Amino acid sequence: MPPTDDPRTPYVPNPQVHPWRRFVAIGDSFTEGVGDPEPSSPNGLRGWADRVAEVLSQQVDDFAYANLAIRGRLIGQIIAGQLEPAIALKPDLVTFSAGGNDVIRPGSDPDAVAQQFEDAVVRLSRGGATVVVFTGIDTAFTPVFRGIRGKVAIYNENIRAIADRYDCIVADQWALKEVQDMRFFDDDRLHYNALGHHEIARMVLRALNVPNDLQPMQPGPLPFRTWREARGNDLVWARAYLVPWVLRRLRHQSSGDHIRAKRPDVLPLRASAAPDRADEARDPG
Repeated sequence: MPPTDDPRTPYVPNPQVHPWRRFVAIGDSFTEGVGDPEPSSPNGLRGWADRVAEVLSQQVDDFAYANLAIRGRLIGQIIAGQLEPAIALKPDLVTFSAGGNDVIRPGSDPDAVAQQFEDAVVRLSRGGATVVVFTGIDTAFTPVFRGIRGKVAIYNENIRAIADRYDCIVADQWALKEVQDMRFFDDDRLHYNALGHHEIARMVLRALNVPNDLQPMQPGPLPFRTWREARGNDLVWARAYLVPWVLRRLRHQSSGDHIRAKRPDVLPLRASAAPDRADEARDPG
């Protein structure tokens, strides 16, 4: 806790204008914005990073933003394909989310992921940029990923330790209880929907201590489903998402094999006029 004579806490907006002018986001589908469709945006996606950039751009005149994230990427692929391009853009703010696709794979080692993660943070920090890293979500609420909760917890502890060593800002998804609810997820049960991306944007802005007008989005109550209806929905999900995911793994393919970065250069950004609606069309990617 801060001293009692200090009026600020990590969750009290900074009354000063934020210091960042060049924001670069790197990562996988989470950062690309999969699950949050917006036809007028690059790749047809908005996502939490765009939402954060929109807020930051409204507070300074010379703000620019790049998003190099591509869905399906493992941490090694993110480091190989995005790290040097990101550094070359000379950002003063970087968000780095990587390793989630590794952790959900059977037999993966969260400690090995952390080793790669730390090496990347070292390189990103050399230029003096503020680096924001993310913990993984607590998967206890979802039967699909409940079994990897222990791996996610180990991954998170490693991320927090790395952040402490290199003075990174931690955006803590594990502690974000609001999104531990399937109403914040796309139909594929893996990616956030518009509601979820909005909440992640609010969390990142809180972590950055940036004032904003984003309001909590409270979804309506879940519709009642009989046991038969719920099992039928599970079968539809398995056919539409689980089976294709397994087949891609067996073929050594990725959902991002033919996808390019949505914003490869740091450019000024105009805020999206798209409404925040929980019933927007879904694009699972």
